[in-house]
Amino acid sequence: MSNEQKVAIITGASQGLGAGFVQGYRERGFLVVANSRNIKPSSDDGVIAVAGDIGDRDVAKKVVDTAIERFGRVDTLINNAGIFISKPFVDHTPEDLANILRTNIYGFFNITQFALQDMLKRNSGHIVQITTTLVHQAISDIPAGVAMLTKGGLDAATRSLAIEYAKKGIRVNAVAPGIIKTPMHAPETHEYLNGLHPMGRMGEIDDVVQAVLYLEQAKFLTGETINVDGGQHAGRW
Repeated sequence: MSNEQKVAIITGASQGLGAGFVQGYRERGFLVVANSRNIKPSSDDGVIAVAGDIGDRDVAKKVVDTAIERFGRVDTLINNAGIFISKPFVDHTPEDLANILRTNIYGFFNITQFALQDMLKRNSGHIVQITTTLVHQAISDIPAGVAMLTKGGLDAATRSLAIEYAKKGIRVNAVAPGIIKTPMHAPETHEYLNGLHPMGRMGEIDDVVQAVLYLEQAKFLTGETINVDGGQHAGRW
């Protein structure tokens, strides 16, 4: 395939938001390398699936190497893979912490380093972190202190990397969703979860996909976090 066609790497790509990002970027004409632990091969020649734990540095390198070997470049990285555990802080185990750090921090560190190395060769690229609106507006009914150690860190790293690489032609942004209607939320919880958003509903996968695609085309926007949460981050209601 032509190496002039843009290429996106998407982690956590097998379902939910990740699968939505794959579809959205394909509709924009991007070639995609999709990663998750158990992702299956795609019937779409424009999507290459690389299975494995993104917290494993060798897996992260394989993902980026695959993008370069098959498609010739890396233009966009969507750091979507993540673990979110909601329970009281004192109930978290060291194993919880290790698992969250492995995916949310080590996974981000690994894949972003390798992707940046290719982007820097062309002085062009875009990196997006998927965080959570809880970074900016905590909710007492959703205790998530350990997850916020990582998601808050990614939010801060977004701005830091945006400034570090602004003159290199590489933009770095984040999208912070509220609670999104995905298979992880059982239907019987929807009424309650709808009420956690000022607009009275959970977000849809496409709401988040469209925010990320907006960032893709907003060429003068970097270091920004877009909250896609029905107004949840704005305050109490």
